[in-house]
Amino acid sequence: MPHRIIVLGAGYAGGYAAGQLARRLHPDDVEVTVVNAEPDFVERMRLHQLAAGRELRRHGLAELFAGTGIRLRLARVTAVDAERRAVTVTDGAGVDRLDYDTLLYALGSTVADHGVPGVAEHAFHVAGRPSALRLRRRLDELAGAGSVLVVGGNLTAIEVATEIAESRPGLDVTLATSGELGGWLGPKARRHLLRAFDRFGVAVHEHTTVDRVGATGATTAGGAALASDATVWAAGFAVHPIAAASGLAVTDDGRVRVDPLMRSVSHPDVYAAGDSVLATGENGRPLPMSCASAGATAMRAVAGIVGDLTGREVSKSRLSHVGNHISLGREDAIFQLVDGEARSRTWALRGRGAARVKAVILRAAVFGMGHPTFGMPTRRRRLALPPDRATAVAAA
Repeated sequence: MPHRIIVLGAGYAGGYAAGQLARRLHPDDVEVTVVNAEPDFVERMRLHQLAAGRELRRHGLAELFAGTGIRLRLARVTAVDAERRAVTVTDGAGVDRLDYDTLLYALGSTVADHGVPGVAEHAFHVAGRPSALRLRRRLDELAGAGSVLVVGGNLTAIEVATEIAESRPGLDVTLATSGELGGWLGPKARRHLLRAFDRFGVAVHEHTTVDRVGATGATTAGGAALASDATVWAAGFAVHPIAAASGLAVTDDGRVRVDPLMRSVSHPDVYAAGDSVLATGENGRPLPMSCASAGATAMRAVAGIVGDLTGREVSKSRLSHVGNHISLGREDAIFQLVDGEARSRTWALRGRGAARVKAVILRAAVFGMGHPTFGMPTRRRRLALPPDRATAVAAA
C-alpha cells in the first residue's frame, strides 16, 4: 500500500509543496492528495486587483498538477484528528473521512477582526476570492461615486487603498491606521509611499483606532465617525481554528508549533507551512505571514518529509525575511529590503522597476506550481523500508 500524503490547501505553500513531493518521491511508494475548496489556484497577492475591477487569469489546479500524479480532492476541510490520522472534509456529496500517513497542513489564513463589533456584518475584505468579488460587486454598485474606508496600515491595506483609488478615480478613498502609515519603511521608501497617496488623493488618518464598524461607516476609539459606503477591513490576518481543535500543539493565536523542518512538535507525522505555522527565521524572529514565508516554509517542509521517508539527508533552504514588496497601483511599487534584524534598510527599489519585479515574482509563483522540477534534479527517491518490511523482504 502506498504511503498516503495529504496536503491541506493549494495556496502558495501547499500547492508548491505538493508538486515538489510528487516529483521527488517515487510514485510506486507514495500517493499525494491535495484537498482544496476551490478548483483554481488563487493568487492571493492579486486579490486587491480583483476587488478593484481587474480581470485575473484563472489557473486550474487540475491543469497545474497535470503529469505529477497528484490526486486533487475539491472539498472543504472541516476537521483534523491528529491522533487518528484522519481529515474530515465536506463537498457536494456530503461528509467524508480521509486517512493519512503524513499530513502537510497549509490552510493559510483569513482576515482577523480582532473582536471589533460590526466587522463580520458590515465590512469587506480581500483575504479570499469570494470576499474580493463581494467587495468588487459593492464597488460596482457605487458606480464611481461614493466613499471607501480602508482600515489598517499593513501591506494589504496600502495595496487595497491605492488600487481602488487608481482603478476607480470617482471614489473618495480614506485609510485609517492605528499607527504611522509606512512607519516601518526606510525614509526614502516612506516618502515615495506618501507621494503615491497624495497622487491618488487617498486621505490618511494616522494613530486612529477603529473600534466599531456599521453599515454607513466606522467609529473610532475617540468617538469620531468615519463615513463610508464600503468599509474594507485590512487590519491583519488570523489562522483557521482547525489546527487548534485537532490536538496539535499550537500557539495562542492557533498557529502550529514546529521544529526547524516544519514538523509538528506534538505529532511528527504532521507538517505545516505558510501562514498556518509559527516559523522562526535565521535571525531568531518569527517569519511574517506572507507569500515569501509560504515558499520558504514549504521548501523546509518538503525537505523534512522527503528526508524522513527516504532516510536521506536533504539540504535545508534558509528561513529568512528579506523585505516587503508593496504594490501602489498598476505601475508603481516599493521593494523595501530589511537587514538581519528585520529593520528596514535605507535603500529601497521604488517606482516602475519595483512594480516590474513584483510582476515577475507573481508569475514565477504560478510557474513554480506547474513546473515543480524546473531547474532541479528530477530523480524520484524510493522510500526507506521500515524494519518490519525490510525483514520480510530479506526473508523472501
